[in-house]
Amino acid sequence: MRCGSTATAARWWCKRVSDTLLAEARRELGRLPGVLDALLAGCDEEAARTRPAPGEWSPVEILCHLRDEETEDFGARVRVIVDGAAEFTRIDPERWAKERRYREASLPDALEALRTRRRASLDLLASAATDTLAGSRPHGRLGRLSGLDLLAAWVAHDRIHLAQLAGTLARIWALRWADLRTEYAGPIPYPPAPEP
Repeated sequence: MRCGSTATAARWWCKRVSDTLLAEARRELGRLPGVLDALLAGCDEEAARTRPAPGEWSPVEILCHLRDEETEDFGARVRVIVDGAAEFTRIDPERWAKERRYREASLPDALEALRTRRRASLDLLASAATDTLAGSRPHGRLGRLSGLDLLAAWVAHDRIHLAQLAGTLARIWALRWADLRTEYAGPIPYPPAPEP
């Protein structure tokens, strides 16, 4: 059942789903800074900039992506729904990584900026009326997206990048100890390039 129907049962269902999703999303989104602190503890400048494989992002690049997505993608798009604005602003995260020179950023500064932006996002969600989040706007590739769609995707996005970061850190660790049999651990993401 999709929200938007006018039937009483559908409205009740949508209200319940909206309330549950908002509460769970706020809780899950609030956990990210602590999880990042734990994952990145002890990550030095060299490791922060190490890419696990060609074409993959380093830990600091992943963190900068999360920082910018916080306010320019998910936070901004939920605000469009909550404030009743007409449309989403176009984004280009791949271009941001190059133009904003993510790989050169300070890991602690990026983490603190993300922490600050996440607090602001949680404040926005704390003040959002759940019925407002059922509103939607057109998205070029996906059709219409509601605030509820965005909330569910936001948590999934965090988890996707936490998995990416964990895999990146595992490969960086394995590269550091390349003379040892780290493959005993099991499949490590981003296999190193074969030696010539």
